[in-house]
Amino acid sequence: MEIGFYGAAQTVTGSLFVITLNSSHSKKKILIDSGLFQDGGIIKHNQLPGDLKPEEIEAVLLTHAHLDHTGRLPILVANPSKTKRFAGEIFATAPTQDLTQIVLNDCSFLMEEEVERRKKKYGEDIKPLYTEEHVARIMRRFTQPVEYNKPVDIIPGVVRATYFNAGHILGASSIRLEIDDGRAKVITFSGDIGNDGKPFIDDPVFPQTSDFVVEECTYGDRNHKPIDLSTAEFYSIIRETFNRSGNVFIPAFAIERTQEILYFIKQGIKSNEIPKDTKVFLDSPMAIEATSVFNRYPEFYSQKAQELIRSGYSLFDFETLQFSRTPADSKAINEVKGGAIIIAGSGMCNGGRILHHMKHNLGREECSFIFLNYAPPGSLPRQIVEKKFRAGNGTEYIRIYGFDIPIRAQIHTINGFSAHAGQRKLLEWAEHTENPQKIFLAHGSEKPMQTFAGELKARGFNVEMPEQNQTFRI
Repeated sequence: MEIGFYGAAQTVTGSLFVITLNSSHSKKKILIDSGLFQDGGIIKHNQLPGDLKPEEIEAVLLTHAHLDHTGRLPILVANPSKTKRFAGEIFATAPTQDLTQIVLNDCSFLMEEEVERRKKKYGEDIKPLYTEEHVARIMRRFTQPVEYNKPVDIIPGVVRATYFNAGHILGASSIRLEIDDGRAKVITFSGDIGNDGKPFIDDPVFPQTSDFVVEECTYGDRNHKPIDLSTAEFYSIIRETFNRSGNVFIPAFAIERTQEILYFIKQGIKSNEIPKDTKVFLDSPMAIEATSVFNRYPEFYSQKAQELIRSGYSLFDFETLQFSRTPADSKAINEVKGGAIIIAGSGMCNGGRILHHMKHNLGREECSFIFLNYAPPGSLPRQIVEKKFRAGNGTEYIRIYGFDIPIRAQIHTINGFSAHAGQRKLLEWAEHTENPQKIFLAHGSEKPMQTFAGELKARGFNVEMPEQNQTFRI
């Protein structure tokens, strides 16, 4: 048996792991996730590895719906030749299935925009990785939704999977694979492990004993600020910005982060931490659609959140919330000069309406931009934060849509809202695997991964940090 790392290897995005069974009666491949790299152009950096043939893949198991875990799925069925397409099954929880369709359709749209932009700017004749037709085609490969803690046969008699709650986003899972292709082994994939104390998602479930483990380490070098301190800081920034007659802009992932922000804004209005007449604009069609999915699956919420819903309480909706569905709705926000919170996609600032808001408002010193997501090195949020810090009382510039935009607005980062576990939780999670033969680290940039590897080794774990396209016999 082999395990190959074709994404999220010494980087935080592009999750794609391949299990190859090598028994005498079968040489089958199983994918764990099939995600996009998000540190460059969507099309240029996201071809499938040359030695990974879609027609040889028996099944795909998804941990959750985020683009860096699902965004390469439609490539598996994009080949015009039916005999060279993926024809297996895709396994995921019900929320993951619904959210994946939203994510992939949005990605298809963004690729069309990229194609047009590069054609106009550079004269390039490129094609998108896939279209909405391919998204519809891959969605037909999904099985009946899997349930937490109920084993499901992937290859009867050979591979069985058990999904358990990863506590990351709605429907997110860690996956325990029991494989017998001549020798029985247990491999556990952490997916993205959630942060404790989230407002409506349960804390992550710990794994069982495993022979091999693939664990994420996005925040392997630090712990997060407690959520109560983070929400207090959040409310304080909003009040200070309104006192300057400015607006608050929040780049946010459409899935989970947006819903949490809405929840905390509603709580802040209810408790008088922020003004009751605060105008809130959800400026992301994708986030609006994702919120409807969250409302569809209350059984995946924590017990406390389910009790609130049964009492008639809405987690995300409130009187001053406005949905900006159309481009005209989004442009109209420019007329609101102060006293508003604008939540816009995307969290990585690599597309979406937040770029237009940055273009119009980064130069306004009375406004604030709050970054709540992890910002990889080189990403636009990281560049803005670093340039603002470097500038001190001066002015730095950032390039957006071909324009040099001054960074005069107040720039804030709050890490306590993270959907990822911090170092302490990651170590606790690893310890429940009870000394596996090897822990493979994934989803981490260099410093967090090296730091976390050191912590694991100090506790006696055998640790490997795979490189991109590296394969191991296990």
